[in-house]
Amino acid sequence: MPLTYAGIRAVGFDLDGTLIDTIPDLATAINAMLERLGRSPLTPARIRTLVGDGAESLVERALASSRAAGTPEPALREALRLFKAAYSGQLYRDSRLYPEVTATLTALRAAGLALCCVTNKDDALAQPVMEAAGLTAHFAFTIGTRIREDRKPGPAMLLRACERLGVQPAQLLYVGDSRIDMEAAHAAGAAGIAVSYGYDERVHEGAGSPAALIDSLGELLGLDGLLERRS
Repeated sequence: MPLTYAGIRAVGFDLDGTLIDTIPDLATAINAMLERLGRSPLTPARIRTLVGDGAESLVERALASSRAAGTPEPALREALRLFKAAYSGQLYRDSRLYPEVTATLTALRAAGLALCCVTNKDDALAQPVMEAAGLTAHFAFTIGTRIREDRKPGPAMLLRACERLGVQPAQLLYVGDSRIDMEAAHAAGAAGIAVSYGYDERVHEGAGSPAALIDSLGELLGLDGLLERRS
């Protein structure tokens, strides 16, 4: 199974909404935080629309959505602390891998491709989620956010991943579920493939149009055919 189109040597993956459906545990933690602050709870469907830019943005958006617009910065910091405390206690309790994830990762590695995970999730949260989901053995490393300025859609984390893998950006394929992911791939000079089952229903729109939109991760095993669509 030759997965070598255009010299692709490595595949990077987003985490939330791409590899793992993390909404169940994120929603529980967000609502625990809101309850502690005396705010109204949000539905998982609403929280799903707030995910993608890291913990600070998720908490800030949750507060705004729970009629907390204009909350002063000290309250935001306290809300973030409460959220992280709640989420750290149940990182992978109700979350689940998406279908075909394990089989696809196994096949990509067997084909000689290096794999990494690059996510806007806080690094201190991303690493234990990957471990709890049993994914770490498939990946060379996971890069999570340590400073807000590094986050996608900027290219910094993807470029760091390329450096660590010893590949050029044009040799990296990045798979994600959001416009942010596709814009980051475009900014880094990497090819981007979007999954349709994630959290951003408009993933195919925006400046970083994906090379392909797939309905399951298993479609990556036809990588040559997918990327030929953009030729």
